Amino acid sequence: MKTFNTRITTIVSWTAYPAVITLGLVLHQLLLNTPYPSKIMTYVPVILGAAIITFLESYFPYRKEWTPQISDVGNDLTFMVFIQIVLPKLLSFLFASTLLSYLKAKGIILKGFWAHQFPAFVQVIIMLLLADLLRYWLHRLSHEWGPLWSLHAVHHSPHKLYWVNVGRFHPLDKGLQFLFDALPFIIVGVSEKVLSIYFVFYALNGFFQHCNINLKLGFLNYLISGPELHRWHHSILIRESNKNYGNNLIVWDLLFGTWLLPKERAVDGLGLKNRKYPLDFASQIRTPFIKGLDKLEG
Repeated sequence: MKTFNTRITTIVSWTAYPAVITLGLVLHQLLLNTPYPSKIMTYVPVILGAAIITFLESYFPYRKEWTPQISDVGNDLTFMVFIQIVLPKLLSFLFASTLLSYLKAKGIILKGFWAHQFPAFVQVIIMLLLADLLRYWLHRLSHEWGPLWSLHAVHHSPHKLYWVNVGRFHPLDKGLQFLFDALPFIIVGVSEKVLSIYFVFYALNGFFQHCNINLKLGFLNYLISGPELHRWHHSILIRESNKNYGNNLIVWDLLFGTWLLPKERAVDGLGLKNRKYPLDFASQIRTPFIKGLDKLEG
């Protein structure tokens, strides 16, 4: 029985990521051909992926001690709803719609700046590369410049990783991310189909980045910013957490020398040096404006 369980764990470790990502993208394409609203259908593969990842975390954990408490999940779900769902919709309305209306009124057309002539999957790859390049430098600056770090520290505050805390961001930090990896592509007229494919991959890959599943990505660790790499980014040590900035892809880290994946050891502690940093939603909205709560040197 032990040998059988070991084999199942090995199979899950190597196949779960590509299987769920592929399932999500294929299901999304099938749902786009139904008469139902495409925006709603985009969430179906994301929700299904979240359910599968939740199941896998329960039965194939990377570390059992990373299993969240009910209070942890409650705070993370609050972040997920308000920061990852409500806030982007609000920002799209306030910034994207307003800016597009202004540009239209001025007769400024920017659609020629995008590769509309290519197939959707090629456009998604282009968007992934460009969006990740912009996010790479925002993310890196958010670690290296104090004022931005005070916002981004909220995301690094958890002491364990599991998929639900992928959404733990301060609203100002999330707003900056929107300006870098969403707004530019909306302005140049990237189609709703391309944006939705990007969103499905963005969401599912983000869930996996933070998941507490014993996964092995092999050669994909030189292409995708997955969980094996992202755990080091959440290390309590600055020399380790200032690595692997990639949002979806890891290619820019390879190019700019910030890729890290030690083979001889596993990541140790996670989070901030200041273990008194508050973890509840209400307090973390205020923490960026309180001095002395950021990560210490290590």
